[in-house]
Amino acid sequence: MQINIDGYNIEYKITGEGPDTLVILQGWGTSLATYNTVAAAVEDRYRVVQLDMPGFGLSDEPREPWAVDDFADFVLHFLDALELRKVSFLGHSYGGRVIIKLAAREDLPVEIEHIVLVDSAGIKQRRSNDQNFRVYKYKVLKRLANLKIAQKLCPELIEDWRSRQGSADYRNSTPMMRACMVIAVNEDLQDCMPKIKQDTLLIWGEKDTATPLEEGKRMDELIPSSGLAVIPGVGHYSFLEAPAAFRAILRAYLIPEETAGEEAAQ
Repeated sequence: MQINIDGYNIEYKITGEGPDTLVILQGWGTSLATYNTVAAAVEDRYRVVQLDMPGFGLSDEPREPWAVDDFADFVLHFLDALELRKVSFLGHSYGGRVIIKLAAREDLPVEIEHIVLVDSAGIKQRRSNDQNFRVYKYKVLKRLANLKIAQKLCPELIEDWRSRQGSADYRNSTPMMRACMVIAVNEDLQDCMPKIKQDTLLIWGEKDTATPLEEGKRMDELIPSSGLAVIPGVGHYSFLEAPAAFRAILRAYLIPEETAGEEAAQ
């Protein structure tokens, strides 16, 4: 399905018929279909809303570089268009950034019941000395590549070098989304985390290299009412790599009476 929000054509879908609503916000470079198994895990008890945020999947790109707050504003407009006033949020990677921003705000027009952050971004990573050197080298080479004489003498070599710079997410993004990504990764959201009032579940892949487990532990320290569940042996897409374990953790949190019933029956 599509809906027009603020002049943007937005792809979304709704599954499940439960009494409560869960909104899934995606990670960078993914489409809403990436999270079908997450939705399926709870759609017997939740109405699950999946969407492609602007610049993701089949939705229109932002017309200018957006910061995380701009995506957060957009999510509020989307919820308003669907007349949703009370929701729980699940966010993976970049989607977690957006949720952290939303939950830290005062006087939200929507009530947030529960939060699930999956391998979430939001903590600005410190560069090692080796990384600082690589950044310095990149800036020097970029200046050289921009020289007209270099572009004239070896254009193919320069283009090949440019195509290999940055992370896979960065390389695979359009110029507009790259600009959005640069804004996001340079913003540290640790100051927002103590302001989150909702119960928050953190689900992390033990071997996540994109948002390492140490960042999940740090979020657990900063968010007042939080718990951290670690899935052994998996990485940044824990919900795809260990779907059964992820499903069990998610249901135990979002449908606690089910777990209590199982314990009583034993």
